[in-house]
Amino acid sequence: MSGAFTAASAVRRIDERTWAGEIALGWDIGGNADGGYTLAIAARAAAEAAGKPDPVTITAHYLSPGRPGPVRVEANVVRRGRRFATVAATLASNEGPVLALLGSFAELGAYEGPERVDAAPPRLPAPEDCYLLEPTETLPPPFMGRVELRLHPQEVPFAGPAGPPRVSGWFRFPGGEPVDPLGLLVAVDAFPPTVFRAGLPVAWTPTLELTAHIRARPQPGWLRCAFTTRFITGGFLEEDGEVWDSSGRLVAQSRQLALVPRG
Repeated sequence: MSGAFTAASAVRRIDERTWAGEIALGWDIGGNADGGYTLAIAARAAAEAAGKPDPVTITAHYLSPGRPGPVRVEANVVRRGRRFATVAATLASNEGPVLALLGSFAELGAYEGPERVDAAPPRLPAPEDCYLLEPTETLPPPFMGRVELRLHPQEVPFAGPAGPPRVSGWFRFPGGEPVDPLGLLVAVDAFPPTVFRAGLPVAWTPTLELTAHIRARPQPGWLRCAFTTRFITGGFLEEDGEVWDSSGRLVAQSRQLALVPRG
């Protein structure tokens, strides 16, 4: 089943190493495209180059803000193995490079092994009892109309007193579009920055680097997500994320390094 995200992140192969795509309108935060969304565009091209459908581990370095309009992805296979293929790629607009990535791709679920999980999904009220983020022209941004986020009512960063830098809640795509492994790249970067709850300015918080580990294909339904920050030092902060599917299985983890908002 395809939907708005699939269409907005589509790419078209031009030659052996080049793909064309577009940063679609409405996927932005203050005029800058969401980082997980732009990563998904580049990762879709990289997966085609790899000949493997799913990102397993992927790291993006953000070079400049992504603006709506045409983009080009240059992807090169660094190594092609029996199980994994590793690809380096750059996504660029007419104004210059937007992000560079290095990722390993495979077919999730093709291999099984022992499991031990010393954690559990975040405890959340039912989605209908959580705070729905709806888009405005400023905050929340237009991007919130492309995804459906419902935040834990005690962790809403735009209201109430400051608290621990943690944000958790539910995620899905509107209209019943399933979240695939590329969609998980959007999920790990879709929530408001955790530091908005720490008494810091509600302002642009640029991501310098984002790493995502995709552990499994999600089962249909809402995703439970939680993001935390422990260190705000030297003008930088980290944000660690977990994404769990409707079966209670961990499907993605993330860490990103961002600049502290200046207000």
